[in-house]
Amino acid sequence: MAARRSIRRGLVLGGGGVLGAAWMVGALNALREVHGIDPRECDVLAGTSAGSVLAALLGAGVSSEQMLSHQRGHPITDGPLAGYSFDYEKATGSGRPKRPRLLGPGSAKLIGTSLRRGRSMPPTAVLSGFLPVGTGSLARVGHLVEAVTPMDEWSPHPNVWIVAMDYSDGQRVAFGKPGAPVAPLSESVMASCAIPGWFSPVKIGDREYIDGGTWSATNVDLLAGQGLDEVFVLAPMVSFHLDRPNHLLTRLERRWRLQVTKRCLREAENVRSKGCQVTIIGPGPEDLEAMGGNVMDLPRRIDVLETSLRTSVQALRDPENVGPDHLSEVG
Repeated sequence: MAARRSIRRGLVLGGGGVLGAAWMVGALNALREVHGIDPRECDVLAGTSAGSVLAALLGAGVSSEQMLSHQRGHPITDGPLAGYSFDYEKATGSGRPKRPRLLGPGSAKLIGTSLRRGRSMPPTAVLSGFLPVGTGSLARVGHLVEAVTPMDEWSPHPNVWIVAMDYSDGQRVAFGKPGAPVAPLSESVMASCAIPGWFSPVKIGDREYIDGGTWSATNVDLLAGQGLDEVFVLAPMVSFHLDRPNHLLTRLERRWRLQVTKRCLREAENVRSKGCQVTIIGPGPEDLEAMGGNVMDLPRRIDVLETSLRTSVQALRDPENVGPDHLSEVG
């Protein structure tokens, strides 16, 4: 009898700011609790924005339990993060971007590209060219990645993909994927996290890159046709059931969240069409109440983390709301 082939599994870690990262750490621990999956052992680790940081840590051998302790501020005594201290507030700044030096559009080239390419570019990618150049620094995030991975090298994991967008031509780039430009892991992660108008673009080689979430909050479709049997998508900006906030800006965020959810479901269908099972989980009403309307609101981080540890277990045990038919129901 032929030996049974092992399941090839992909893990997608989406964008969602400081609070999205905290929510995903809870979800990663839930994934292990419910399915017995060690995220580090997934065949592909694809990260966008905040998810790129977690993908880099997992690829370097940091466990979901160690990430949990790290988020809680507990000392790490073993593994790649042993003894490393990380100040979340200093690393990402306040809940609002610093005032830009110049108020004009940040990338005339990207604006020109968007005019030529029209609807082939997502609206967020087009908008990125009109926003002023951000002034925030992601150096501390880069230092975190360098603490677990040799400087100027890629991940020890063979398939860590870090998604960013070229600030001039609007091309999506998955660093680490075959055919992508060669780049240090730390610089790729900083580029993937460089929210336009908030953080400075990151130069890699002779090109500047910005947050991969400007193209897609999850970039799930990159995993289509990769010979995977199943993909788990942890998506902080995707929600199938919303809360009912009173604050106007938070209500606007929820409306945008619906559009992100629809895009994610369309991308997931592309992966499913290649014979791969896809499971998506995102924040539910209880998580969203903890998050509020600003995913960079640091004081909410621990509450979001602890909430996700409970709600993500429930979502993974009862995933009926993530099937392809749900696209018509969202919004």
